[in-house]
Amino acid sequence: MSEPTTTRPKVPEGKSFRVTTRQMEPNEKGFVGYETEWEPWQKEVEYTTPKKP
Repeated sequence: MSEPTTTRPKVPEGKSFRVTTRQMEPNEKGFVGYETEWEPWQKEVEYTTPKKP
């Protein structure tokens, strides 16, 4: 019989609403992590001080 493989299969990039997930390379212990990128939810506007009465 063939021996089981010690490497994990490459997972394709996952995309959903405002989130992208990518598989990272395994570390020295064989742990495979995932990198998650979030798109911004709201716009950031520079603050301006209000006029004094």
